[in-house]
Amino acid sequence: MIYRTLRDLGVETKLINNTTPLDQLTDLDGLVIGGGPSLERTGNCKNYIKELDIPILGICLGHQLIAKVFGGEVGKGKMGGFAEVFVRIVKQDPLFEDLPEKLKVWASHNDEVKRIPEDLEILAKSDICEIEALRHKKKPIYGLQWHPEVYHTERGEDIYRNFIKICKK
Repeated sequence: MIYRTLRDLGVETKLINNTTPLDQLTDLDGLVIGGGPSLERTGNCKNYIKELDIPILGICLGHQLIAKVFGGEVGKGKMGGFAEVFVRIVKQDPLFEDLPEKLKVWASHNDEVKRIPEDLEILAKSDICEIEALRHKKKPIYGLQWHPEVYHTERGEDIYRNFIKICKK
């Protein structure tokens, strides 16, 4: 769904396997790390986050992986499974440009980021999770607990449009 959303927004997009060597990713303008079953099956994604000097957007598991790579903690959420969640943007950022302060999103909180290190900052919260969105303070690396590519998320395409703008800078 992420691939299709980006393609429909006019972005030349390709799917890569998470075992793709870093040296084969030299021509990317940005990278989206999507969801998945577990932090144990992320292949080279940790290296992509650490080594690539491009904008990165982590969705759900990708969000959690970004936190882990920089020294954060991930644990079980209070609410498992997919559900409608209302998030509050608590820090304005180019990723949320022209978006309202509150959004209805579709998210799973089976696992969630519990703590972030000093290199990261919180961009959005909800009543069930303190870290719904995050950003690296010095690099264009972002994480979202929710799925902007699904129909149930308000303004999801706008989040991807904003990420595309970040990639073009």
